Amino acid sequence: MVNVAAVKLEEDTKELLELLSNTRKRSVNWMIREAIREYAQREGEKEKLRQEALKAWMDYSVSDLHLTHAEADAWLAGLEAGEPVEIPKCHV
Repeated sequence: MVNVAAVKLEEDTKELLELLSNTRKRSVNWMIREAIREYAQREGEKEKLRQEALKAWMDYSVSDLHLTHAEADAWLAGLEAGEPVEIPKCHV
């Protein structure tokens, strides 16, 4: 289903869109739809990451399980060096 929405653009933005649409051989309408689609996708990913971080924080708040910076850093250094390293165990 296609929904129609009016968008008020500043004159300089409108002129830039028209210029870009001519050089890209795309309609202004296509460029606006593409920009909105990309923005919504990017913001959706940010929100997903934010929700995952909140869940991780809540899990930590309940369990108090964690790794120290030194433990995580040593593990990552081993991975970076290509060494077969085990995932460190979380602890209280």
